[in-house]
Amino acid sequence: MNILLTGHKGFIGNALLVYLRSKGHTVMPIDKLTGSDILSCDFPHNVETIIHLAGLSGVRDSLNNPTDYWKTNVIGSQRIFDFYKGKRIIYASSSTAYEPWRNPYAMSKYGMEQLEHSNSLGLRFTTVYGPNARENMLIPKILRNDVQYLNVNHIRDFIYVDDVISAIEKVMHTDLRGVIDVGTGLSNKLVDIAEYFKIDYEPRIAGETERIDNTANIKILNSLGWHAKMNLYNYIEENKNANWRIFKR
Repeated sequence: MNILLTGHKGFIGNALLVYLRSKGHTVMPIDKLTGSDILSCDFPHNVETIIHLAGLSGVRDSLNNPTDYWKTNVIGSQRIFDFYKGKRIIYASSSTAYEPWRNPYAMSKYGMEQLEHSNSLGLRFTTVYGPNARENMLIPKILRNDVQYLNVNHIRDFIYVDDVISAIEKVMHTDLRGVIDVGTGLSNKLVDIAEYFKIDYEPRIAGETERIDNTANIKILNSLGWHAKMNLYNYIEENKNANWRIFKR
């Protein structure tokens, strides 16, 4: 299959590129880091499926750069949707889109979901972890025992990057449209994780800009025969003493 993959230099995109090529797919990657910005680049014609992962992520950064988030995540995506009318598009959304009023990142993902396209499927990822995750994310911080504070009222659905990739592969071979959740369906209180692994932290109460609970509804994925394989606690136990730099390529 000829696949256009945007955002291949990102955390999920890099792992997905390696996987798709290992399965014999012809992958045409584009990424801003390699000079192909979705806001201005030319798109190839000879593709069958588009997997669109490019975009700006992160709630905190979006508070300072709301315009950049809207331009990249919505206007950039509109260019892709317009160019590939009728083609199969699978794109990365976020569980934050359930409450778009909370921050510019959530609003940009919700706005992306409102773009018109007859053959698209949005994947509302929960909290993805694994090798090469951004160093400012919670799980890498736990692995190097570098947690400054925790929002004590936060509940998160953590999903391993390889499980995300298997979910993407699963839906590639369906005609699902609209938006679905991608997570494990398991709720994890952040303080429970920290206490289990004896991590010191300063307790805080999350403000209005962040969603309290992002646990996914995975009935649709389960109906396709998909189930997450990685257990969060096992992953942390196996990797907690490793130097955090092994998670950066």
